[in-house]
Amino acid sequence: MLETVVAVVEQSAGGQDPWTLGTARDLYDLPFNDLIYRSHTFHRANFDANSVQLSKLLNIKTGGCPEDCGYCSQSAHHASGLTASKLMKLDDVVSEALKAKESGATRYCMGAAWRSPKPRDEPAIVEMVKAVKSLGLETCMTLGMLSPQQAETFADAGLDYYNHNIDTSERFYPEVITSRTFDDRLETLAHVREAGIKVCSGGILGMGESVDDRIDMLVTLANLPVPPESVPINMLIPMPGSRLANAGPVDPIEFIRIIALARLMMPASSVRLTAGRTAMSDEMQALCFFAGANSIFIGDTLLTAANPGNDRDSSLLSRLGLRPTSVEMQGEL
Repeated sequence: MLETVVAVVEQSAGGQDPWTLGTARDLYDLPFNDLIYRSHTFHRANFDANSVQLSKLLNIKTGGCPEDCGYCSQSAHHASGLTASKLMKLDDVVSEALKAKESGATRYCMGAAWRSPKPRDEPAIVEMVKAVKSLGLETCMTLGMLSPQQAETFADAGLDYYNHNIDTSERFYPEVITSRTFDDRLETLAHVREAGIKVCSGGILGMGESVDDRIDMLVTLANLPVPPESVPINMLIPMPGSRLANAGPVDPIEFIRIIALARLMMPASSVRLTAGRTAMSDEMQALCFFAGANSIFIGDTLLTAANPGNDRDSSLLSRLGLRPTSVEMQGEL
């Protein structure tokens, strides 16, 4: 069976055939050792297997978001106790970006709790992109939905990446979010791609979805006209006051299988081990890296959630013999 599945995988990964849920599920269901061996082989063929790209994420505007995403503490629909803030000042953003660079980050991501940016906010966002880029960092923004004109504006400012996760499968999506549709998400991704900005899009595991929902999320991403250059895989952090505050934990082996599947289905994309790492053992993270994850967020916080912190990450990477990706190496990948 392995030989048959691998042949189908190579055809799909090579762009010859679109991915189907059945094909991807067959791959997911392989014996764990076969799946991880194959994903690691694909990883080595496309990346330095002993290098991990470091990013830092800053909340440039916190809380008060009108969206009803069930997992988010920043939604105005949830009694999370989070106080809404105004957009950060440029000097403060640059100061934090400098700290991130000194910590080894090569990409700086800025997020605002909006449904979409208002015209009055666009000039400030443009200045942030330009200022952070001038520090020698890659820039990424996550601001909600974008119109074609907004995507063009941020592209002209030099924005490198735009993050807009599809979160889950199209089937399960309405169980998590009702204030915008799955197609709305895909439309923004199309606007970003058409503007020439690199796409960062992935999802969240642990919201009550099935294994097929997780796999179908990857099928959607892999079958985009151009797969995302960056694919964040988050493990839900149940946030107090949110609709998913009492969600149960994700099985570690199932999580690692999704990391491996993402690597196989999108071999040239960076697979980002994102939220939820505080609940992961070092051994679980090590297996994720072996399976194909090659990017993490550093720092003590990830938007409003806890993150392992630089000391724990440095210790783990050192124990595993992994080194941060340099700006020069990043440009070669």
